[in-house]
Amino acid sequence: MFIDKFYSSSSDKVRFSRQQASDFAKQIADDFNPLHNIEAKRFCVPGDLLFAVTLARAGLHQQMRFKFSGMVTDDNELNFPPALGQDIKVTDANGKEYLEIDASGDKTDNQALIESLIKAYVGFSGHTFPHLLVELMAKENVMINPARPMIMYESMAIDLQRLDITEISLVLAKTELNIEGKRGNACLAFDLLSEGEVVGHGEKHMILSGLREFDQATMDNIANDYNAMKAAYQAA
Repeated sequence: MFIDKFYSSSSDKVRFSRQQASDFAKQIADDFNPLHNIEAKRFCVPGDLLFAVTLARAGLHQQMRFKFSGMVTDDNELNFPPALGQDIKVTDANGKEYLEIDASGDKTDNQALIESLIKAYVGFSGHTFPHLLVELMAKENVMINPARPMIMYESMAIDLQRLDITEISLVLAKTELNIEGKRGNACLAFDLLSEGEVVGHGEKHMILSGLREFDQATMDNIANDYNAMKAAYQAA
């Protein structure tokens, strides 16, 4: 499967090099968050890569929920489950938890379907900022701290009505940002389609911290810096 080159494994142990994680973020997710840069001091593995590896190794269930509870680095060797169920934990050798998975319903190991879902979801998820979040923040008159922009991937869920398909596409259904003081909870809801038919739904949840009053010029600078990083990478 195409995802295999973005991680290393031995039995149920999985780890990610900085190069693998950074390549996945930029080449598959089109995600240029500085936290995924190889040289980043606070480097972390993209949550979408954990999602993709889970499906590639353990299969796709009709109902799946992923809750992210820790930042994975290239120093972590994770214990990935060979099979999924309710309240499954992904931990390191010390028992620290990084991901909680709930899976139910019918299961498939259909590689074509799994690859199609991974690419559809990850391509959507990687465009969260600035494409969707800037518009949401402007609507609510808030923005992240430009000196320390913090957007944390909290959880995602999918609910498929059927698995007898081989390709999936994704369309945005609804966006929402709830503000609690200097903290925001963003929800991006989406529909999953196969050959034009809606076959499922899903949601991505994020936490935005250090919120302050929206300033268009400052937000434009943040977005421009992000787009400049993307342009420089593509040019290289």
